[in-house]
Amino acid sequence: MNNILFFSTNGHPERVDFRRALLMGQAPDKGLYMPEKIPCIPKSKILEFSEMTYPKIAYEVIKPYLGDLVLDAELRSMLQDAYNYDVPVEKVYDEKYVLRLDRGPTCSFKDFAARLMARLMQYFLKQVDESILILTATSGDTGSAVAHAFFGLDNIKIVVLFPEKEVTQRQRRQMTTLGKNVFPLAVDGKFDDCQALVKQAFVDPDLVDLKLSSANSINIGRLLPQAVYYFYAHSRASPDGKAAVFSVPCGNFGDLMGGLIALRMGLPVHRFVAATNENDEFLKFMCTGIYKPIKPSKNCISNAMNVGHPSNLARLFSLYGGVMDETGHVIKQPDMQSMRRELYAVSISDNETRQTIKEVYLKHGALLEPHGAVGYAGLMKYLTKCGDWSPCISLETADPAKFPDEIVRLVGINPPLPAAMAKLDELEENFQRIGADYASIKEYLRRFL
Repeated sequence: MNNILFFSTNGHPERVDFRRALLMGQAPDKGLYMPEKIPCIPKSKILEFSEMTYPKIAYEVIKPYLGDLVLDAELRSMLQDAYNYDVPVEKVYDEKYVLRLDRGPTCSFKDFAARLMARLMQYFLKQVDESILILTATSGDTGSAVAHAFFGLDNIKIVVLFPEKEVTQRQRRQMTTLGKNVFPLAVDGKFDDCQALVKQAFVDPDLVDLKLSSANSINIGRLLPQAVYYFYAHSRASPDGKAAVFSVPCGNFGDLMGGLIALRMGLPVHRFVAATNENDEFLKFMCTGIYKPIKPSKNCISNAMNVGHPSNLARLFSLYGGVMDETGHVIKQPDMQSMRRELYAVSISDNETRQTIKEVYLKHGALLEPHGAVGYAGLMKYLTKCGDWSPCISLETADPAKFPDEIVRLVGINPPLPAAMAKLDELEENFQRIGADYASIKEYLRRFL
């Protein structure tokens, strides 16, 4: 079997296999890895997915990218272990569904990618008896999902940077109450600052001996597993194979990229709704063709989406024939006509987010949290503007219990606390605070040398 190779969105000439792309995290030129070839799943196989479990669908989607790097039996075992929880496709009304990606151990969609990624990393590292240091930035849920996925592994340490004032208490405690090989850092800044510090550390020659890798969606190992749940949701909402509309709450745009990869693999998609909060740099780009990052990013109640320059836009541009560097500079425009045909961009205000949570609960009895509400509100705007379509699937990316204050204020109920979060408030926290300057993180990381 010929293994698929991966290239850098910044044009570095080297091509690497999945193993190297996974363990490196980011290309040497600060670009993001993309597959040279996107394999296609036959329509006949996709129609069989309605009778398959989540781990079995995951095997069909992930296996082509791994080639012969992972033994079949080992991969199937990893997938069975990683996806040992429910993935509800909840009907709201008619053929309008919410895909609940909040049933994993940290109650966030980030569990889907982080759990498989951790198992694959450990598998490859054990082959060569090596260890690495994971350095990752989070705007809310990535940090806890990654921390839990890698917790306790003896050949991997993980440093998580989070904006101290922009994560909820429960999001923070999911990172800061673990200990062992998990080292949380509260940054006096925004998520974009955390992300920039991580990217700079990756190309710092003074830190090369740390063997740094990333668990952000800049890592291709985070991205590919996110293609799976689009196939799964489609198989449940549209078992006859009809094309679906997907509405995706977008922050760093990794989730949307997973959907676009699924589309290229053969998933029947009518259109993607790319729903952002008030950080509307992508909507403005889609309207004008001019890209301008938002600095600093706006602080919205859908905090994990407070991203002024999404890293994965480099991949998005690459998919449509364009080139964008890591700073947001557009070197070559993508095919705007194709982008606008496949993507509908929309921005949702905090007021609209709150109104959506309230209306969906009162009218349909479905409880959304702020990120899922942005996606759902975006879907409703799309249907109003472009005409009704069914089936439609809106992604719910976190458990409402992570945002109890907003939910209580809006609908008058305290969302049920999942077992995974029930004891968080009793556990002791342990984390350090650093500034948003690179000297601070570099000094901290030097301690691991």
